[in-house]
Amino acid sequence: MPVQVDRADFARPDAPWLVVVFTSATCQTCAKVVSTAAVLTSAEVVVEEVEYGARGDVQRRYGIEAVPTVVIADAAGVVRTSIQGPVNASDLWAAMATVRAAPDAPEV
Repeated sequence: MPVQVDRADFARPDAPWLVVVFTSATCQTCAKVVSTAAVLTSAEVVVEEVEYGARGDVQRRYGIEAVPTVVIADAAGVVRTSIQGPVNASDLWAAMATVRAAPDAPEV
């Protein structure tokens, strides 16, 4: 899993938080993870799907070897947590809440 991402590789690099869902067209559980992550979208959180067929270069750059993979990064691109495999809404919300509440989390 990456420890740092370049926020310029993703939409709204100025947003305080980034949630990236790495997927592929052949992944049967990926669409569910994308829709689950989409509910996190807000003024402070950008959620972006990176599908292998369209942006495989980005997946390779960050060493993504399995999908679905969710990466949560702060404004500086520091990866605060990642989840590989299917994830339900409550676990994803909890992961986001945990990283935002961390003592070293960027202030928004």
